[in-house]
Amino acid sequence: MQKTRTFLLLGVMIIVPAISLCELTGTQIMQKVEDQQSFASQLSKTKMTLIDKRGKTRERELVRYSKDYSGAQGIDAKTLILFEYPADIRGTGLLLWSYQDVEKDDDRWLYLPALKRIRRIVGESKNDYFMGTDFTYDDMGDRKVEEDTHTLLGQEEIDGQLCYKVESIPVDEEDMYSRKISWILPDKWLMTRVEFYEKDKELLKILTASQHSEVDGIWTSFYLHMENLKENHQTVIEVSETQFNLDLKDQTFTSTALQRGMIR
Repeated sequence: MQKTRTFLLLGVMIIVPAISLCELTGTQIMQKVEDQQSFASQLSKTKMTLIDKRGKTRERELVRYSKDYSGAQGIDAKTLILFEYPADIRGTGLLLWSYQDVEKDDDRWLYLPALKRIRRIVGESKNDYFMGTDFTYDDMGDRKVEEDTHTLLGQEEIDGQLCYKVESIPVDEEDMYSRKISWILPDKWLMTRVEFYEKDKELLKILTASQHSEVDGIWTSFYLHMENLKENHQTVIEVSETQFNLDLKDQTFTSTALQRGMIR
């Protein structure tokens, strides 16, 4: 069943940008971000560009399918990611199952056509980088509001837009990141910038999001740029197409579909 959504239009802020935003708690802000992204299902087509420290680039094209399960049999959501280009990795796929219970770790399965086998991603492997990108396997999945403690640090302008600035500290002390700082657009409830900090509290990565557009009532960022400061590496994600609330079958999110590259 598709979830209902309520959108808050900050008309006063748009007319008079100097006026402060309404005071909300960090948790309330992050909950609005999560609620704004409520959908029954999603299909998106994406181009990834990997940029190394010498400026050399590699391109990837992939399709991503997601479906919300709203806690049915304890499942929160399922996601299938399939690579379509280049030829040497075509058919490579990642299947993700996330659960309502925040203490239950996500299930992750990686299929490599060259090996013709599925490998389960468990334990510390979830912190490995996914297919040469600057996103870890854990980054690729969904993250619930209650997995972090959120604190509003204040308000700050990003590219001329007044944003909420929120610090999020993982509840799980074994988490890869010591904290994240996010800048939230209050008229769209999207993250426009996220800083990721390592355990030693050093800044590790910076994610910036732009080209925001509303699709079927859901605000979406069509351009993402992740900069890995430690590795001097970058990943650019350009979304060419996205659709919401399609009739995606449960069979799409199985090991069989992962191996066969089955689409709907």
